[in-house]
Amino acid sequence: MHNLYEELKVPVDKLRWRLDRNALTFASTDELPPQEEIIGQPRGVQAFRFAMEMNKPGYNVLVTGHPGTGRLEAVKKMLHDIAGKEKAPDDLCYVNNFKNDESPVLLRFKAGGGQEFKNDMENLITGLKDSVPQLFESEEYISRRKEIMEAYEKKTTEFFKGLDKKVKSMGFSLVQVPGGQQRPQLMPVVDGEPIPMAALEQKMENGRFPKDEFDEIRKKYDQLKEEIDKIFLEIRELHKELQEKGRKFDKMMFHNLAAEQFQPLLDKYQQEKIQSYLKAALTDLGENIEIFLVDQKSQELPPGMVMPAGPGFQPYEVNQLVDNSEQKKPPVIIESYPTYRNLFGTIERIVDRSGVWRTDFSKIKAGSFLKANGGYLVLNLRDILTEPGVWPALKRALKTEKMEIQTFDPFYWFTSTGLKPEPIEMEIKIVILCDPYLYFLLHHYDEDVPRIFKVRADFDSSMDKTDESLEQLTRVIRTTTAEQKITALDPGAVASLFEHLVRVSGRQEKISISTPLLTDLLCEAETLAHREDARFIGEKHIEQAVEDRIYRSNLIEEKLQEMIDRGSLLIDTEGAVIGQVNGLAVLDLADHRFGRPSRITATTSMGRGGVINIEREADLGGSIHNKGVLILSGYLRRMYAQDKPLSVSASIAFEQSYSGVDGDSASSTELYALLSSLAGVPVKQGIAVTGSVNQRGEVQAIGGVNEKIEGFFDVCKKKGLSGEQGVLIPHSNIQDMMLRKEVVEAVADGRFNVWAVKTINEGLEILTGEKAGEKDESNRYPEGTINALVDEKLLELAKGLKKFGAGEKNKKEQ
Repeated sequence: MHNLYEELKVPVDKLRWRLDRNALTFASTDELPPQEEIIGQPRGVQAFRFAMEMNKPGYNVLVTGHPGTGRLEAVKKMLHDIAGKEKAPDDLCYVNNFKNDESPVLLRFKAGGGQEFKNDMENLITGLKDSVPQLFESEEYISRRKEIMEAYEKKTTEFFKGLDKKVKSMGFSLVQVPGGQQRPQLMPVVDGEPIPMAALEQKMENGRFPKDEFDEIRKKYDQLKEEIDKIFLEIRELHKELQEKGRKFDKMMFHNLAAEQFQPLLDKYQQEKIQSYLKAALTDLGENIEIFLVDQKSQELPPGMVMPAGPGFQPYEVNQLVDNSEQKKPPVIIESYPTYRNLFGTIERIVDRSGVWRTDFSKIKAGSFLKANGGYLVLNLRDILTEPGVWPALKRALKTEKMEIQTFDPFYWFTSTGLKPEPIEMEIKIVILCDPYLYFLLHHYDEDVPRIFKVRADFDSSMDKTDESLEQLTRVIRTTTAEQKITALDPGAVASLFEHLVRVSGRQEKISISTPLLTDLLCEAETLAHREDARFIGEKHIEQAVEDRIYRSNLIEEKLQEMIDRGSLLIDTEGAVIGQVNGLAVLDLADHRFGRPSRITATTSMGRGGVINIEREADLGGSIHNKGVLILSGYLRRMYAQDKPLSVSASIAFEQSYSGVDGDSASSTELYALLSSLAGVPVKQGIAVTGSVNQRGEVQAIGGVNEKIEGFFDVCKKKGLSGEQGVLIPHSNIQDMMLRKEVVEAVADGRFNVWAVKTINEGLEILTGEKAGEKDESNRYPEGTINALVDEKLLELAKGLKKFGAGEKNKKEQ
């Protein structure tokens, strides 16, 4: 027994991995070269590069991994490396559609060409603003315009000359009434004076003018009036003809001038779409010559011209949506605030003088999705799922490979003008960062995800701990200190930092590559080094930074320890008790996790109730814990119920547990308590136990082994270390151990112990100091062993239950 007790002890060198300080040959990290490549992520890097190389639809990438794995920094580095090998994408501009102003036209230019075209159009319009008014003030224009007017006036004079003679010969006169119509009134001449027909008719009715003479005048009046109306109708048509000739002449003069200024642009921009736009703009300008002639101060036009109710020169502006003039390579955009407007742009609105919302092509604004066209856009899945309308719009754009800018605004429908801009062909790679849980959830419920995100780049939180990886991580420290302007580290500090990162990874053969954790520790250790005016960050600074981080978050841990010290929470670390074992649990408080012992008790009696889980009956047990308890019944049947029925009622409880319990790491502890109760053999209270168990009695690995050992060590330290205390862990957890130096030193000094067991029988012998016992050829356990005592007790309970049942039957028969 003593040999097994010593044999199962975990060697001191297995309790903690330690980096040999002499293996680090540098004086400080400043001597090291920076790390250029991404380390520890071969799977994620390979998948990411593959997705970026694929030029087929749908090969966007979802980068999964837990926060702190350095996903974003790795993605930025890879994208900038990839983008540096390609050229900058096109500029995008929206211009007015002169045939349908609600459907703006999209124009594409090579990088920098959009701004050049915009400047050319502005210079063109500016030049026309100067030259067109001069044209219409030139002697040639005035002379030719005068000729047209003189021809019109000549015809008009001839009309009126013949008419005047005829009117006078018939005793009438054409009189221009002041303040009246431009057309003169026809009046009969009576007694040498023209008099209106209405006044003459009034005289006739009053007997002051002969009726027969009035009737004769009336007849002549009607005849002349008809002829005058006909003549004035001809004059009106002549006036229209004059205006039309004037407009045609103005257009011809303008076109001759403007076409000459448009020609350099037509020669420069040979694209069919741009040519069509320039010609349409030239034609439309010819229809709106008046905008060049309005007096900018008085807002008045020359005589004979009317200002159109339009927006002036605004329709001829160029709305440059995307400007890549300063880009030398495809854009890499990281959108950290992906609202619908920021991501997909918008169409702005203004309120005109009448109070109506209006918009036009110049109000179209691009978002980061469009600005990244031809390049790469990085998003966070959780952000885009919580922003209204963003996820459906993103999927639609990726499925159709087109984007149509619209406004995501419930009040947009109150506008009197709506735009439907020409859709934009998209050639973009989308990179979305997310955690694994959200990825699996979305992949399961959204059928579009496998179509538009065909590649998953999975990032790990740790990497294999090899000499090569440690060397790479050392250079990462050098890079981080240089970028963050942090004081250099000496070899001891690097070794201490590596040891902490190994503990964070949870396995001795792994090391954490959490970039935020690494950076934070370096910054905090630097502050401690500055307090001492140290030249380098040393080992003690790293260790103190780790301890300070724990101290800032372990208030609850200390409160629980105080409750154990004062006896409020009952934990024994000396003596031996039947059916009572110290179990171990890990409490996770988000920013701090720690282990604490918990008393587990078991009681047994005659009956057929089996193993009763009190936590489950009280609705405090989780499903995994409940499963672990049910496994205990399977173990009992396999070990002791092959030749008799299992006739026992047993209850198991976590004492002083007032919240939920889950996980199966206490199943072996519960089994030890149960077997102790059945065998009547006490269990050493100075030993705490952790480990799950299967129906074959094999002790299985659990999580949080370091925190559990340290938690019981702290309790024993407070009560006094006797050298007999320790923790029983699964043998398969040895490779996960990275204990605090204090615990390792106590084990090395013989003041504390850690045992690693593979089976329940091994654990029973450590806990009780008695042989567990194995079945012999007759299928019986050696007399006096733990298993023999349990088997005898179960046989006794079965016989007792049978006898009790027979007695009850006889009583009923009597």
